[in-house]
Amino acid sequence: MMAFLHRSGPVSRYGTAAGTGALAALLLVGICGSPAYTGWAGGLDDPESAGHFYLRLLAWPAWRLDADGQAGGLFAADLRAVLLVILAVALLYLLPAAQVARVPGSVSQFFSGWAAYVLAAGLAAVLAALFGPDPSMLGALQDASAGAGYGFLTGWIIGTASLGGRA
Repeated sequence: MMAFLHRSGPVSRYGTAAGTGALAALLLVGICGSPAYTGWAGGLDDPESAGHFYLRLLAWPAWRLDADGQAGGLFAADLRAVLLVILAVALLYLLPAAQVARVPGSVSQFFSGWAAYVLAAGLAAVLAALFGPDPSMLGALQDASAGAGYGFLTGWIIGTASLGGRA
Protein backbone atom coordinates (compact mmCIF):
# COMPACT_ATOMS: atom_id res chain seq x y z
CA MET A 1 0.00 0.00 0.00
CA MET A 2 1.43 3.30 -1.10
CA ALA A 3 1.19 6.19 1.36
CA PHE A 4 1.37 9.73 0.11
CA LEU A 5 3.58 11.91 2.26
CA HIS A 6 2.72 15.34 3.42
CA ARG A 7 4.99 17.74 5.28
CA SER A 8 3.60 16.53 8.57
CA GLY A 9 3.45 12.84 7.62
CA PRO A 10 1.09 10.59 5.73
CA VAL A 11 -2.03 12.27 4.38
CA SER A 12 -5.19 11.02 5.99
CA ARG A 13 -7.97 9.80 3.76
CA TYR A 14 -10.37 11.81 5.92
CA GLY A 15 -11.00 15.54 5.57
CA THR A 16 -10.11 18.23 8.02
CA ALA A 17 -12.16 18.82 11.15
CA ALA A 18 -13.37 22.11 9.65
CA GLY A 19 -14.24 20.40 6.37
CA THR A 20 -16.30 17.65 7.95
CA GLY A 21 -18.02 20.21 10.19
CA ALA A 22 -18.79 22.38 7.14
CA LEU A 23 -20.28 19.43 5.31
CA ALA A 24 -22.43 18.62 8.35
CA ALA A 25 -23.64 22.24 8.55
CA LEU A 26 -24.57 22.21 4.86
CA LEU A 27 -26.45 18.92 5.24
CA LEU A 28 -28.19 20.03 8.45
CA VAL A 29 -29.45 23.26 6.89
CA GLY A 30 -30.17 21.61 3.54
CA ILE A 31 -32.19 18.73 4.95
CA CYS A 32 -33.79 20.14 8.10
CA GLY A 33 -34.44 23.55 6.55
CA SER A 34 -36.08 22.09 3.45
CA PRO A 35 -39.74 22.80 2.72
CA ALA A 36 -40.58 19.10 3.09
CA TYR A 37 -38.99 18.83 6.54
CA THR A 38 -40.30 22.16 7.83
CA GLY A 39 -43.83 21.23 6.73
CA TRP A 40 -43.59 17.87 8.46
CA ALA A 41 -42.04 19.30 11.64
CA GLY A 42 -44.63 22.08 11.74
CA GLY A 43 -47.33 19.42 12.00
CA LEU A 44 -45.85 18.04 15.22
CA ASP A 45 -47.93 19.70 17.90
CA ASP A 46 -47.43 17.86 21.20
CA PRO A 47 -46.46 20.73 23.54
CA GLU A 48 -45.28 18.31 26.25
CA SER A 49 -42.86 16.39 24.02
CA ALA A 50 -39.18 17.32 24.10
CA GLY A 51 -38.69 15.25 20.94
CA HIS A 52 -41.31 17.21 19.01
CA PHE A 53 -39.81 20.49 20.26
CA TYR A 54 -36.35 19.43 19.06
CA LEU A 55 -37.61 18.27 15.67
CA ARG A 56 -39.35 21.64 15.17
CA LEU A 57 -36.19 23.45 16.34
CA LEU A 58 -34.13 21.71 13.65
CA ALA A 59 -36.30 23.47 11.04
CA TRP A 60 -35.24 26.97 12.24
CA PRO A 61 -33.03 27.81 9.23
CA ALA A 62 -35.95 27.19 6.87
CA TRP A 63 -35.45 27.95 3.21
CA ARG A 64 -37.96 27.99 0.36
CA LEU A 65 -38.16 27.29 -3.33
CA ASP A 66 -40.34 30.36 -3.94
CA ALA A 67 -40.66 33.72 -2.21
CA ASP A 68 -44.44 33.47 -1.59
CA GLY A 69 -44.79 37.19 -2.22
CA GLN A 70 -42.23 38.15 0.45
CA ALA A 71 -40.67 41.56 -0.05
CA GLY A 72 -37.16 41.25 -1.41
CA GLY A 73 -37.85 38.05 -3.31
CA LEU A 74 -36.41 34.60 -2.93
CA PHE A 75 -33.01 35.70 -1.62
CA ALA A 76 -34.58 37.62 1.26
CA ALA A 77 -36.71 34.61 2.14
CA ASP A 78 -33.63 32.37 2.27
CA LEU A 79 -31.12 34.89 3.65
CA ARG A 80 -30.93 33.32 7.12
CA ALA A 81 -30.22 29.82 5.79
CA VAL A 82 -27.65 31.07 3.27
CA LEU A 83 -25.86 33.19 5.89
CA LEU A 84 -25.89 30.33 8.39
CA VAL A 85 -24.03 28.02 6.01
CA ILE A 86 -21.55 30.70 4.89
CA LEU A 87 -20.79 31.88 8.43
CA ALA A 88 -20.57 28.34 9.81
CA VAL A 89 -18.04 27.35 7.15
CA ALA A 90 -16.02 30.54 7.69
CA LEU A 91 -15.98 30.20 11.48
CA LEU A 92 -15.13 26.49 11.34
CA TYR A 93 -12.04 27.36 9.31
CA LEU A 94 -11.16 30.47 11.34
CA LEU A 95 -11.40 28.99 14.84
CA PRO A 96 -8.02 27.30 15.29
CA ALA A 97 -8.96 25.38 18.43
CA ALA A 98 -6.86 22.32 17.71
CA GLN A 99 -3.71 24.40 17.18
CA VAL A 100 -3.96 26.50 20.34
CA ALA A 101 -5.84 24.26 22.75
CA ARG A 102 -4.22 22.94 25.90
CA VAL A 103 -6.04 19.67 25.23
CA PRO A 104 -5.33 18.89 21.59
CA GLY A 105 -7.48 16.56 19.60
CA SER A 106 -11.04 15.43 19.99
CA VAL A 107 -12.21 17.65 22.84
CA SER A 108 -11.07 20.87 21.21
CA GLN A 109 -12.43 19.84 17.80
CA PHE A 110 -15.84 19.08 19.30
CA PHE A 111 -16.15 22.36 21.22
CA SER A 112 -14.69 24.40 18.37
CA GLY A 113 -17.29 23.02 15.95
CA TRP A 114 -20.09 23.54 18.44
CA ALA A 115 -19.01 27.12 19.24
CA ALA A 116 -18.63 27.98 15.56
CA TYR A 117 -22.21 26.88 14.90
CA VAL A 118 -23.61 28.85 17.87
CA LEU A 119 -21.84 32.01 16.67
CA ALA A 120 -22.84 31.41 13.04
CA ALA A 121 -26.51 30.94 13.91
CA GLY A 122 -26.64 34.06 16.09
CA LEU A 123 -24.82 36.20 13.52
CA ALA A 124 -26.89 34.84 10.63
CA ALA A 125 -30.09 35.71 12.49
CA VAL A 126 -28.93 39.25 13.25
CA LEU A 127 -27.72 39.94 9.71
CA ALA A 128 -30.83 38.44 8.12
CA ALA A 129 -33.03 40.59 10.37
CA LEU A 130 -31.06 43.76 9.63
CA PHE A 131 -30.67 43.23 5.87
CA GLY A 132 -33.95 41.46 5.21
CA PRO A 133 -37.36 43.02 4.68
CA ASP A 134 -38.65 45.23 7.52
CA PRO A 135 -35.37 45.60 9.44
CA SER A 136 -35.50 46.62 13.09
CA MET A 137 -33.12 46.47 16.01
CA LEU A 138 -35.71 44.76 18.22
CA GLY A 139 -36.31 42.12 15.56
CA ALA A 140 -32.55 41.61 15.19
CA LEU A 141 -32.11 41.09 18.94
CA GLN A 142 -35.04 38.69 19.15
CA ASP A 143 -33.77 36.75 16.13
CA ALA A 144 -30.25 36.65 17.60
CA SER A 145 -31.67 35.03 20.72
CA ALA A 146 -33.54 32.44 18.67
CA GLY A 147 -30.50 31.82 16.46
CA ALA A 148 -28.09 31.39 19.36
CA GLY A 149 -30.56 29.04 21.04
CA TYR A 150 -30.83 27.01 17.84
CA GLY A 151 -27.04 26.93 17.52
CA PHE A 152 -26.57 25.87 21.13
CA LEU A 153 -29.06 23.03 20.90
CA THR A 154 -27.94 21.76 17.48
CA GLY A 155 -24.26 22.73 17.42
CA TRP A 156 -23.28 19.44 19.05
CA ILE A 157 -24.10 17.82 15.69
CA ILE A 158 -21.49 19.98 13.99
CA GLY A 159 -19.05 19.41 16.86
CA THR A 160 -19.51 15.66 16.55
CA ALA A 161 -19.01 15.81 12.79
CA SER A 162 -15.77 17.76 13.37
CA LEU A 163 -14.43 14.75 15.25
CA GLY A 164 -14.32 12.85 11.97
CA GLY A 165 -11.49 14.93 10.51
CA ARG A 166 -7.90 15.65 11.25
CA ALA A 167 -6.94 18.88 12.98
